[in-house]
Amino acid sequence: MRSSLRNLATAGAVIALVVSARAFAAAPAAVPPAASGEAVPLAETVPSDLPRNARPSHYRIEVTPDAKALTFSGIASIDLTVFTATDALTLHGNGLAVSSASLIAANGVALPLQTSADENAQTLRFAAGKTLAPGKYRLDVTYAGKIGTQPSGFFALDYPDKRTGAGNRGEVRGLFTQFEAPDARRFVPSFDEPSYKATFDLSAVVPADRMAISNMPVKGQEMLAGGLKRVTFGTTPKMSSYLLFFGVGDFERTAKKAADGVDVGIISPAGSGAQADYARDGLAQILPWFDDYFGVKFPLPKLDNIAAPGSSQFFGAMENWGAIMTFERILLLDPAVTSPSGKQSIYSVQAHETAHQWFGDLVTMAWWDDIWLNEGFASWMADKVTDHFNPEWNWKLGGIDGREGAMALDALPTTHPVVQKVRTVSEMEQAFDSITYQKGQAVISMLEDYVGADTWRTGMQTYMRSHAYSNTVSKDLWAAMESAGGKDVDLIAEAFTHTPGVPLLRVKVSACAAGKTRLDLTQDAFSLDPSTRGGKTPTWPMPLLIRAGNGEPMRHLMTGRTDSVTLDSCDAVLVNAGQLGYYRTLYDGKALDALVSGFASLAPIDQYGLLRDNLSLSLAGYQDMSAGLRLLSAVPATADATLSGKVVGQWEGVYGLLDDAKVKSRLAARISKTWAPRLDKLGFDPVAGEPLTDTKLRSQLIDTLGTIGDARVVAEARRRLQGLAADPKSLDGPMKATWLSVAAANANRADWDLLRQQAAKATGFVERQLYYTDLGMAGDEAIAKDALALAISGTPDATSASQIITTVGRAHPEMTFDFVRAHQQAIDGLIEHSGRARFFARIVASSTNPDMVGKIEAYAATLPADEAKPVVQALTGLKERLANRPRQRVEVAAWVKKTK
Repeated sequence: MRSSLRNLATAGAVIALVVSARAFAAAPAAVPPAASGEAVPLAETVPSDLPRNARPSHYRIEVTPDAKALTFSGIASIDLTVFTATDALTLHGNGLAVSSASLIAANGVALPLQTSADENAQTLRFAAGKTLAPGKYRLDVTYAGKIGTQPSGFFALDYPDKRTGAGNRGEVRGLFTQFEAPDARRFVPSFDEPSYKATFDLSAVVPADRMAISNMPVKGQEMLAGGLKRVTFGTTPKMSSYLLFFGVGDFERTAKKAADGVDVGIISPAGSGAQADYARDGLAQILPWFDDYFGVKFPLPKLDNIAAPGSSQFFGAMENWGAIMTFERILLLDPAVTSPSGKQSIYSVQAHETAHQWFGDLVTMAWWDDIWLNEGFASWMADKVTDHFNPEWNWKLGGIDGREGAMALDALPTTHPVVQKVRTVSEMEQAFDSITYQKGQAVISMLEDYVGADTWRTGMQTYMRSHAYSNTVSKDLWAAMESAGGKDVDLIAEAFTHTPGVPLLRVKVSACAAGKTRLDLTQDAFSLDPSTRGGKTPTWPMPLLIRAGNGEPMRHLMTGRTDSVTLDSCDAVLVNAGQLGYYRTLYDGKALDALVSGFASLAPIDQYGLLRDNLSLSLAGYQDMSAGLRLLSAVPATADATLSGKVVGQWEGVYGLLDDAKVKSRLAARISKTWAPRLDKLGFDPVAGEPLTDTKLRSQLIDTLGTIGDARVVAEARRRLQGLAADPKSLDGPMKATWLSVAAANANRADWDLLRQQAAKATGFVERQLYYTDLGMAGDEAIAKDALALAISGTPDATSASQIITTVGRAHPEMTFDFVRAHQQAIDGLIEHSGRARFFARIVASSTNPDMVGKIEAYAATLPADEAKPVVQALTGLKERLANRPRQRVEVAAWVKKTK
């Protein structure tokens, strides 16, 4: 079914949201018994900004937004229980102006309250002027707030109308909410912490030709005077405040019934049409698979994924229960612009957010210290289901990239444990990093492999059933796993989630004697900072999976600093077989030689894992760069398409290390000689019916060859860009983003002007943002300066402008940093306050200029300690590059000179 409604941006349009007080029985789906129950005080072991003297059970909210003025007024009624005598109640509130508040006792007597706000703590204090006895009350609050233009809290997104012809209305506006981590408090006075779960009733008074969306299905509609209607939604299950969602605008919905009977739908801007079909069909496929895996059926009657026309530099999607919100570029498949990797992202990102419907929504971490229970598990489950339904993608290789991304941060002195201490709002925002996502996922994969997939799944199902509609800490999960029969789970998990850093396993292989090979193992910590090596390091219990040749692998749990293992084989030894262990493996020379000799016989996952591991060890200086480079060279140009694409990307990275023109030219010639024939075989353009992996490989080959200056590819990119002048649709297709990026990176003034013209003409938000981002890619410094000026000119939208700046920063980090500091006020208007430190960190992420150390230190000193963390991490990364890059360049140059 598909419905289409008119646009939101009518002059002066006023939209009212009203929360009804109707009973649970009227909701489209019964709330499971586990969702209800008497309120109890928050446990002292759970951190909280609030006094713990009260707890909510149900919210009724009424808000009236003015979409044009970007303001709203509201009334909230909150059923709560007071546990201890008190003269005041404290709730969260951020940017809310309270005009009146009262507390209604169980006998109906109303007591007026005096309200004061603490802006720094983001709280509202409601003082009674007398002692309140323990018992049940209703808190009524009348308030007002602002609708933002950045994707947090309650916000608006403006975008080009997708419809063609007379129905097109130019720029239109949609309203959305995004409350994770601490932003429900911008929408309603609330107990805005994950352990204060409650139920929510929501209805909306909106223009009659608009679509309103929330977590639950529409329960009823009532037409009102003045061209309005009241849309009433069903009562939500018991959930955390950050999962509440509301959206309204000119949307359409395409839906189908999943095999489990749940109504799944994709809601998108009107005119999106068939672009939503791929995601809709994927959602219908994914949801029942998770039902079966978790042993708990999805408890809501519908699951929507809402395509928001915009983007954020800091998140791509949000798992609101029953109403996922995903930015359009990674949800809608537009044949004109969606790349092959973009198509894969549509599936995998949706799988990640759908997994959250259990891990995060049904069962929620008690506090943000354990946010990895949400994100690490959702990432792990997303990869599992994506690989299951798309085996031809060889998706498991991506787990290696995730592991490497985590280790790159985890091997710096500024790392933190997976289970981290989070106490401030800034720390909440910064908790969503690669340690939380990728290291969390890697540890889960390692544990599942160690205890066995069936035992792990049994433990997972026990965990879900035992803690549904509740909050947990990590130990609850480990207990469930051990109750299912998993051995040593708590021992291993506690070490890898509470001890920061990357284990380093040194492997010395003795000469084979009497058909047996002895391995002498020693562990310490892998560090990217040479100055930190040699000191005392932790000891991890390390689950090893050791394989000799093509034999059956042997499991071994190493619990001490040193250990030894004897194998009944003389074949080459691979210690991290299957690549699921979270540790680096440094082989002695002979052991590594044997693995290189037998490299072709390894599975692709082991080939990629081994070469990435050794390349990282070489980059860090544990071995010469030649060790990693010869493994990279061992992958033939005829390899599996997915593996080939990843290897080509690694060659591009090695090229990017260099600064000597002659060495770069020789390495570029070597890369072209090896990989250009593979591109010739594929051709510049997709072939009908070809595997998606071939299309993706073509894209990677063009990107890498363009980056290293392959004359034929660069000329072809410029030719195709210039064709846009005559036909703006001439580049439409899955290769559009690739050709544009190559052309943009090599752009002259005429090329750049053409890109800017195309950005102004673009009729879709995703296409427009693609052009704007590419405007920041120019290698020419004068053109890059113009891109920075364009970013603050007011022409691009705020998100596109900030992306132009970070894109310029990739090739020109020092110039970009100076520009941002010189135009700080203008830049602050483009980026939400909570994301500014991360924005600066991205700008300098590629710098190798020692002059930047002092500048970054000076900027970090202007920030509060809890906000400065991303900048300090960026500074640490810069110091690591300054320490290692000269050696890397010398060793790569020597290898290039030696090899043909």
